[in-house]
Amino acid sequence: MAFQRRKLVAVGSKAHYPGFIPPALATAVGSVPGGQRWIHEIKFDGYRVQVHIKDEALRVFTRRGYDWTRRFRKVAADAWQINAETAIIDGEVVVPGENGTTDFAALQNELQGRSKKIVLVAFDLLYLNGYDYRKLPLLERKAHLKKLIAATDVQFSESFEIEGPEMFVHACKVGLEGVVSKVRDSIYPWGRSNNWIKVTCRQRETLPIAGFALDGDEWDGLYVGRMKGDQLVYAGKVDHGFDKRTVTELRQRLKPLIRRTQPYAKRIAHRGTWVEPKLLAEIEYRGKSAEGKLRHPFFKGLREDL
Repeated sequence: MAFQRRKLVAVGSKAHYPGFIPPALATAVGSVPGGQRWIHEIKFDGYRVQVHIKDEALRVFTRRGYDWTRRFRKVAADAWQINAETAIIDGEVVVPGENGTTDFAALQNELQGRSKKIVLVAFDLLYLNGYDYRKLPLLERKAHLKKLIAATDVQFSESFEIEGPEMFVHACKVGLEGVVSKVRDSIYPWGRSNNWIKVTCRQRETLPIAGFALDGDEWDGLYVGRMKGDQLVYAGKVDHGFDKRTVTELRQRLKPLIRRTQPYAKRIAHRGTWVEPKLLAEIEYRGKSAEGKLRHPFFKGLREDL
């Protein structure tokens, strides 16, 4: 699906349009760096997207390159206000909360309806009007991006030039997801790199669903696993984070995947209804045991963009 837009006058000479670009990924580290080499941004709790404007049309792609323009109609409509003939913008789709926080579970709920609350937070500009911006310094790319979206409903992800540990303490205090730190003069990274790093206030992981538990006919949680090589190992049982709507959706989605045996490489001593581990769950937790079992896990939603 594409949104048609009015044709703009071309500016400058045309260069090769790269199409979908594998997004830069931040490496998880244990602490936020300090020093003038780094700038810091809020880590958002949403869906990573790439917005493309080309041939008088606009598309919204997920991190894996899936076209979710129809699901993100409001984002597409907001980005439609951008005055560019061709552009590729990197950002995150979120549902804003209090104190600048974002909520992945609220985003999942919004996508079940008409998605009136979702917004695009843009943090990088990769291509504009025939020019590839990826080799420009980060702060220069962000300056062009801020100017480009200034008169639109697309939000800009500000950078903070303060000490990283200080920002991290503040971010966690007000309930933010965490901090992404970037080398201020870096080019746009290819894949995961150490020029972009992230530290979360709470631990999160995307894990395959291996089965579910029932207490009679009442929902009693999910069993999740973690891939080690080509084997699925037990990562714990998730008992919290479910409401009536999510339980209904999970049961509908898991029913066609039911299998007779456990999908784990090593059988566990739990009773459950086992499924093919094709659905991914976003899980928040306090910590992990030495064996990798989650402590105090909480279900945040299904991940369909990965």
